[in-house]
Amino acid sequence: MAAEGKVTVTGQSGTKYDFEVYPWGTSFSPVGGLYLVLKKQPTNYGILYIGQTGNLSDRFDNHHQAQCFKQNGKTHIAVRGEGSEPKRLAIETDLIRNYSTSCNLQ
Repeated sequence: MAAEGKVTVTGQSGTKYDFEVYPWGTSFSPVGGLYLVLKKQPTNYGILYIGQTGNLSDRFDNHHQAQCFKQNGKTHIAVRGEGSEPKRLAIETDLIRNYSTSCNLQ
């Protein structure tokens, strides 16, 4: 399935990161990457959760925060491929430090 668009988010460091946006339930290849759980709003997307994984093909409905995603009205998921775990963890930390989300445990 083709991406519906992209979102650019900024880390605490000021670095900008591009993510491709897909409808919730989209299947992905088993590659490492970062993801944003999103809620579509009239003019943009609200970020509900920021995470990283070594396998984007894992089902997000089984995520430990799945109930929070549902309660907060998740509609989309945005992904960014990144094979290096240290890089994924650094980007995840940079983003979490810049956004207050409903479902990340802060």
